[in-house]
Amino acid sequence: MPHPQKPALKRLPNSSPEPTSLLKARGHTQHAKDMVEACAVELSTVNTSLKKELEEGGPAPAIEQALSQSEEVEIKVEECADELISVNAALAEGIRERRGLHDELAQTNDALAASRRQARKARADALHDALTGLPNFTLFKDRLELALTQARRHDWRSAVMFIDLDKFKEVNDTYGHDVGDACLKEIAERLESVTRGDDTICRRAGDEFQFLMLEAKDDAVISAVAEKLAAIISAPCELGKVQVSVSASIGIAVFPEDGHSPQELLEKADAAMYASKRKASGPLFWRQIDAK
Repeated sequence: MPHPQKPALKRLPNSSPEPTSLLKARGHTQHAKDMVEACAVELSTVNTSLKKELEEGGPAPAIEQALSQSEEVEIKVEECADELISVNAALAEGIRERRGLHDELAQTNDALAASRRQARKARADALHDALTGLPNFTLFKDRLELALTQARRHDWRSAVMFIDLDKFKEVNDTYGHDVGDACLKEIAERLESVTRGDDTICRRAGDEFQFLMLEAKDDAVISAVAEKLAAIISAPCELGKVQVSVSASIGIAVFPEDGHSPQELLEKADAAMYASKRKASGPLFWRQIDAK
């Protein structure tokens, strides 16, 4: 007896989803599983019917039809299982791709973080002195601008000091630039150690430093700070087997009496410093030399 025509198995749409579409692959996987379970139930029903026909000695056509149905269901089960294997393979590929993308994203994030660190370092390098690590003149001017804005708002006085090291050339000439650089670093550390949080000490160039005193209450306080800076600079520097000593000439200009702009204050502090160097008179205010 010829077997009846087998019903066509309904294929899953697009059984090989894109690896990146994990959600779609999971849906196909579940669909295939549901089909396998349905076939299993159908196969169990057919087998139960076949067993009953055999036990009861049913007619041959009925038994043959039951066998045919059982065979068809088995074929459907096998095809569904193959479909499930294919979908699971696609799902596994999608998972591998996702992990690859995750790793790539992690690498990208690491590269981005490194780029940001490099950018921050480049900015810090651009605003700080390479030898001493102090703010450079560019950053000093920015902070001076901000300080004058705050001083105008709060009716403060602010002081700018120009510091030049005396006898530093002798250190370089006698011991070489390595010792000279070590001396500058030592002086920078000392100046930074006595700088208040709101104040700024910078290395302008060579053996020149500048100091910004944000809130300068009166001339006596300003002079005391300048004397303190001069004293810590003049203390001997122990640099390995070498001991060197330098001193400082300091010129001072005060906002608002000596100027209202950064340029005015810097120029007058510079002039006062050179007057202090000529007279060897210690820290000197602009107004003191301006009056003479």
